[in-house]
Amino acid sequence: MDRKIQAAAISFAIFTALQSIASAQGNKPLTLDEILQRLDANLDRYDRHIPSLFCDEHVVSQMEASGMRDQAMVTDSIYRLKRTQNADHTMSLVESRDLVKVDGKPPTSKNLEGPILLSGWFEAGFALISRSQSTCTKYALQKIHKDRPGEPFVVRFETVLTSQNATVCLLEEESSGRVFIDPETMQIKRLELVTPHHVIVPGDRYNSPLVGKRTLNIDYEPVELGGEAFWLPSTIVMQATSGAGTFHLNTWSFRGIYSNYHKLQVTSRILPMH
Repeated sequence: MDRKIQAAAISFAIFTALQSIASAQGNKPLTLDEILQRLDANLDRYDRHIPSLFCDEHVVSQMEASGMRDQAMVTDSIYRLKRTQNADHTMSLVESRDLVKVDGKPPTSKNLEGPILLSGWFEAGFALISRSQSTCTKYALQKIHKDRPGEPFVVRFETVLTSQNATVCLLEEESSGRVFIDPETMQIKRLELVTPHHVIVPGDRYNSPLVGKRTLNIDYEPVELGGEAFWLPSTIVMQATSGAGTFHLNTWSFRGIYSNYHKLQVTSRILPMH
């Protein structure tokens, strides 16, 4: 697994012990550190046990620019998340897509990519809220209302990036946001992220980078794979808008819907020799 993700891992046994402690404490509110421990345990279980999988991905992506014709595309793909062993024997989760339809028709060489593609968020959303990121991220637990049973825990976060902690920070740009945590399962059910100065389009030797505000929201739902339940994205919504001072005001948007999850399995059979 990616070393940044590995740093967040704790054993599943600790998670089980924490559940027992919480049960013994009765209605005593959980502290921020206890919640982060639970999330660390969830991340460790995800990294260790999530199988290779595939699902249906339906994306509407669009680019709007003042003074120019809007570009929009609807794509349907088979999305894959595959466990892959690295040269150092660690494991990585590798994302890929097989495009099936573009605007309802078979894809061609001219429309293999929409106005915007998004990747890397199937695991990163969980890893952002972990004790391994506490060196570059400040966390705060929103007030819990005892008179509202079942209300999700809300943890707010804000990056504090320095030259000393850059190597361990998953977010490389100043960002803030919050996560909503299901109190029964202690799983993240929604992530909201805002990056005020996001590099939308990298610069090159001729052009400066295009920078603007990015918002990203991910909703998660439980999915059963191989007899185990994992919380996986049901929707991912992103919007980025170029900042003031650019020649055109540009907006990029991405809305992905993920459904019909299945465990990715490879089967084989031996043919009899004649």
